[in-house]
Amino acid sequence: MAKVAFLGLGVMGYPMAGHLAKAGHDVCVFNRTTAKAEAWAKENGGRFGATPQDAVAGADFVMCCVGNDDDLRQVCVGDSGAFSGMSEDTIFVDHTTVSAKVTAELYTEAKTRGISFVDGPVSGGQAGAENGVLSIMCGGDQQTFDAAEPLMQAYGRSIKRLGESGAGQLTKMVNQICIAGLVQGLSEGLHFAEKAGLDGRAVVDVIAGGAAGSWQMANRYETMIDDEFEHGFAVDWMRKDLGICLDTADEVGASLPVTALVDQFYKDVQKLGGGRWDTSSLIKRLRAMG
Repeated sequence: MAKVAFLGLGVMGYPMAGHLAKAGHDVCVFNRTTAKAEAWAKENGGRFGATPQDAVAGADFVMCCVGNDDDLRQVCVGDSGAFSGMSEDTIFVDHTTVSAKVTAELYTEAKTRGISFVDGPVSGGQAGAENGVLSIMCGGDQQTFDAAEPLMQAYGRSIKRLGESGAGQLTKMVNQICIAGLVQGLSEGLHFAEKAGLDGRAVVDVIAGGAAGSWQMANRYETMIDDEFEHGFAVDWMRKDLGICLDTADEVGASLPVTALVDQFYKDVQKLGGGRWDTSSLIKRLRAMG
């Protein structure tokens, strides 16, 4: 079993770190809110550090899942950052969804310190993290990925290396682009069914097994019909991710007209007070329009 540090105990990181502890690894955690780190350590029988530097002392692997580019930079190379406390040959696995730009920056910085770095953003939401069935899309050196993959199996069901450093983040962008269009299409379909006087549940029962079916339909249609939006990835975070997608599209010359439009629809949801609603709340915008 390995000595592991886990940095960031949000709705994803808290259960992910828990799965590592349940798998028998020696886990030390860090969270900006110390009370949450204390609670995790008490619940899982692990330890916590006062700073990222403290938490990673002696670790073989460091896993990280924080909020955004700035959070990741801070936890890695800020005051008392993780990199300053990591030994050479330690492996750092970043599960945060961030830009490929910051990934390249930190991969290079890690390499100068003799640290190996894998970008491994995840998909599957809070439920996937809690159930240990996340999809993990990775970029980085093959040897580093091979060493880290067994640990990721504690909370991942589908784990794949897509290429060199940054490939994981680029693949996560593809994931978010696809989700945005799917959720908007599902929202419009269910909204149309409502307006046309159809039984939405009966409609989905008929079409879900055909070409219209999707994970979003299978897992979100009922709560969407019931106007409940507390079941997954928040709109605020989706807009952060779509912003990364759109910026990167400009850099690589890709055209994302639907993604840009859905991003603005999510902005409308934020104006409705739905920043913390889950992403299926796009239908709420349509209902608000009458």
